[in-house]
Amino acid sequence: MASSGADAAAYKAVGTLYNALMTALVLGLVTRRGKDTAREYVLRHFRRQHLEKFLPGLKKLGLADQPDAPACALYHYHSNALGGVKTGYLRESDRKAWVRYPPPRWIWRGTAIAAVPHSVSAAMLHGWHGHNGVSLENPGLGFVCTGMTVDGMPGLEGYYFDYGRPLKEEERVRFAYGTEAMPRVDWSAQPKLETASWPEERRLKTFRAYALEYVRTMLPTLQELLGPADTVKELGRVARLVGLQFHEETARDMDLPTDVERGDIVSARDFGRWLSAVMAASGEDVATEEKDGHVLVTLAGWRVARELTLPDPLLAFDAWNELWLGAAAAHDRFLAVQTSRTLGERGWSISWRIAPR
Repeated sequence: MASSGADAAAYKAVGTLYNALMTALVLGLVTRRGKDTAREYVLRHFRRQHLEKFLPGLKKLGLADQPDAPACALYHYHSNALGGVKTGYLRESDRKAWVRYPPPRWIWRGTAIAAVPHSVSAAMLHGWHGHNGVSLENPGLGFVCTGMTVDGMPGLEGYYFDYGRPLKEEERVRFAYGTEAMPRVDWSAQPKLETASWPEERRLKTFRAYALEYVRTMLPTLQELLGPADTVKELGRVARLVGLQFHEETARDMDLPTDVERGDIVSARDFGRWLSAVMAASGEDVATEEKDGHVLVTLAGWRVARELTLPDPLLAFDAWNELWLGAAAAHDRFLAVQTSRTLGERGWSISWRIAPR
């Protein structure tokens, strides 16, 4: 059964919010911790995703029997397409295959791209693309980058190449600006998965899952890099800003009011509807009730953190929760939102009490 327009808007909101959160986090690290820390975070983030997703994904996409270079390029082409990211692919031979991410770059939305240093963007390639040969047990497979959008070029592009000899670690990703460019691509003839025939709900859930994986990777990676307390400082700060900045856009898509300044139960009810819709679209088991002049939104568990190993789960939650507190302030600055969260033997118990001040 097709999803309703409200469901579609909520799924879209999840992607918008978590896309913005990833971008904001990296930019926040660049400006507050320096580009070296931001680079290390991006490297660790994409290496973690690579180790968790790459080999299982090859099998799931039916690419495990392909030659290594085309298999890697096709993996990026198809996996990004499933997440709604435009990507190009071209196979020159069994040993050389191109992949291209045209502008606008999904990860560096809008004008944010102007603040991303070369080394921070390149860290994604070192974290993922350069490790493919290691994971495939092919020491001769590397990636040659011929351009990145952050450097003013018309897309991030490059090719996987099987050199036929073992590569040193520093050779696994090579930059060759101005020497080659991806040949012309016939977009109508690009490979296609069966997604065109998928029901709308399945496609929306896949898009949601793509965005959720960024957050699931973000929480443990940042806690391991900065420590739990500093993760609250850095991720919590940008999460609140993202909530403030993007609540209006997502609420309007769901036909819900924003920036109302009423501070009454009707306003609390409206924000409860927004929060419940976003949580449900994220896959959470959510319930809403109204009593004694307030609205209570509760979660049965915390799906985002399911199966994650977190150095400090409670502080990871607190950093993530700033996103929703920021959104509440943007909705109506005269509401009070009290968060309750506990983690016991039976799992998480989470609720937000939304009420007039």
